[in-house]
Amino acid sequence: MKVYRSLQQLPVFTKAVITIGTFDGVHLGHQHIIRQLLQEAVQTGGESVLISFYPHPRKILRPQEYIPQLTTLDERIELLKKQGLDDLVVVQFNVEFAQQSPENYIKDFLVDRFHPALIIIGYDHKFGKNRDGDYHLLEKMGERFHYQVKEIPQQVLNEIAVSSTKIRNALALGEIEKANQLLGYSYFFKGYVIEGNKLGRKLGYPTANLQIQDPDKLVPANGVYAVEAQIEGESRILQGMMNIGTKPTVGGLNRSIEVNLFDFDEDIYNRHLKVYVKYHLRNEIKFDGLEKLIEQLHIDRDQSIALLNK
Repeated sequence: MKVYRSLQQLPVFTKAVITIGTFDGVHLGHQHIIRQLLQEAVQTGGESVLISFYPHPRKILRPQEYIPQLTTLDERIELLKKQGLDDLVVVQFNVEFAQQSPENYIKDFLVDRFHPALIIIGYDHKFGKNRDGDYHLLEKMGERFHYQVKEIPQQVLNEIAVSSTKIRNALALGEIEKANQLLGYSYFFKGYVIEGNKLGRKLGYPTANLQIQDPDKLVPANGVYAVEAQIEGESRILQGMMNIGTKPTVGGLNRSIEVNLFDFDEDIYNRHLKVYVKYHLRNEIKFDGLEKLIEQLHIDRDQSIALLNK
């Protein structure tokens, strides 16, 4: 898959079959649309082109309604690469872009930039100034510019919207297995390893303290999770457990993310750790002293190993 981040650097596409959307999460519903896109591209002998906007249009146009994202832009690109697309075009979304008339959006953006043979779009897709453009206008102008339009059925779009909401709600509640089932893969994020207070080392469970660098990334609910992890630039998969929360047993106040990697004692400060969240073990609770906490950590480790190796 070729990735283009500038409209000025686009090639001349061959019989482009395009679809447009955010595709946050690239979950099972999104994958259904991508499969349709690929099938249509094969049938027309053209290229499959997915157009995505960054940042999310809602963040620019309705920031008060903006919600955390399931994937950062880099994560979305990583997931889309696995889908077999020919091309991904990431369009920088801003107020100026949003102010195009619907007709100019079609002519100057879609037609002149992509030369589409077929546009696959949702029945409720809106575009252009005041979101006045719709499926019917695309269809009407298709006669003039010699492209076809196919509609993504309402049922499919509803399922996608419901899935995205369900995934976010599940993550907010710590229901990671439910979220993973809807995603079709294990929810993941990347964190930068920073220095902590080294309390975990004193307890016998040294942790990597992670700093999420994209403020838009949705972090799962506070709790303890069984995880797998990869150090940036390495292929090996490490097993571990993760705590998200305020560490109430030791009087913590700020929310933090800490990962204990099993049978691991390497210096990974100032490196990135990619964490795949597999299972929710328990909620974060306040223990009656460090001894009780250590007892529970033994149980958490044993449970994590059992789950990750089942």
